[in-house]
Amino acid sequence: MSRRSARERNPRDTDGRATRAPLPEGTISVGIGLLVAGVTIYVFFKLGQEALGQDGFKPIVALWFVMFALAPGFYLPIEQEVSRAIAHRRATGVGARPVVRKLGTLCAIVVVGLVAAVLAAAPRINDDLFEGSGIVTASLAIALVSYGALYLAKGLCSGNGGFASYGFIVGADGAIRVAACAVMLAMGVDRVGAYAMMVAVVPVIGVAVVWARGGLRTDDGPPATWAEIAPNLGWLLGGSVFAAALVNAGPITVDLLGDTAPAAEVTRFGNAVLLSRVPLFLFQAVQAALLPRLARLAARGDIGEFRAGFRRLMVLVVGVGVLGTAGAFVAGPWVLDLVYDGGVSRRTLTLLAFASAIYMLALAIAQALIALRGHRLVALGWSLAFASFVGSAAWSSEDLYLRVELALVVSSTVALVAFAAALRAQIATGATWDEESVVQAVSERPVEG
Repeated sequence: MSRRSARERNPRDTDGRATRAPLPEGTISVGIGLLVAGVTIYVFFKLGQEALGQDGFKPIVALWFVMFALAPGFYLPIEQEVSRAIAHRRATGVGARPVVRKLGTLCAIVVVGLVAAVLAAAPRINDDLFEGSGIVTASLAIALVSYGALYLAKGLCSGNGGFASYGFIVGADGAIRVAACAVMLAMGVDRVGAYAMMVAVVPVIGVAVVWARGGLRTDDGPPATWAEIAPNLGWLLGGSVFAAALVNAGPITVDLLGDTAPAAEVTRFGNAVLLSRVPLFLFQAVQAALLPRLARLAARGDIGEFRAGFRRLMVLVVGVGVLGTAGAFVAGPWVLDLVYDGGVSRRTLTLLAFASAIYMLALAIAQALIALRGHRLVALGWSLAFASFVGSAAWSSEDLYLRVELALVVSSTVALVAFAAALRAQIATGATWDEESVVQAVSERPVEG
């Protein structure tokens, strides 16, 4: 027997160590898409502020963070369930079109509910968040429709194994927006509504391209039941809504509490939040390479390697968090001044980076909890964290920025402690990894904007 064939039968080296597995299917495509999406956010904010100024860009900042407090929170669980259910049917040779129809209907109901809520609250939203700009409120409603289609399409792509299409949809959302805004800036367009519409309508372009190429097709099959497609959807939805709301709450809270402050203060704080998230965006792209391998290990029942892989992931999270916080303290003010004309103190940047690092660690532990079928505990942990944010922001300080910074640190710490305690309890009770739950954990990414 040749050495090659022997290794094919036993994936271990001659010294007994497991061979290094290649990157899981789709890792590079998804990772590139996430990286492009992250980088283009910073470019969009730069172009918008060049065109409108920091005062004029303030409604776009509010639109951006409100949008990404809502879209990942409500749509990501649907994407996860679409992907999981389609993948399960593919593995058993059964057509998935009934699954898509059922979850597509659910997505449409959620979209209609969110748009109706925005329209009902439009007068208050206009006054409190968007500087009286009705077109920005309209853009929010349109964006909720666009991103509903985008998340549903991402679930279809990943469930069908179309990872190149998935990466294209994610990356095109940011790349097309930046290209369009660059053209508008060159043409001297300085109306806030034009840039708001770039947030609202661009997401459907990538989806339309993938659909035209046949990337969203599914085969017909037996009827789908709710028991099949949504065993943990309620808990996933609850956790996702609070997690996305928490990570985007900072600039929104500054806007709501600082109603007498200059509009530019909201823009500056939004710039600082984005800068503090650089490690979080990079880590999210790295997850595209690391977590799918953990899913395979769990599916094979290789719990020892799964635990070792998760420990390495946690070491990476801690390392990235420490470097991010130190970088914000040492170079943050200089970078912010270079890119966005500054306006925020070293303290603010350091505390925001510290909160982001704690949030990143809490998110990683939450993913382990989901893999251990602790969906209910994750939903409870994020809800407690969000409640602590509200309480801390209301009473922690008279300084506008500081009260929000402290609230972010406190709430992220509450989430971390809650998840760490819950994970320890789950392990103590003998909870085991479940393949479908691991797949859900892998796709848990509430940080989109």
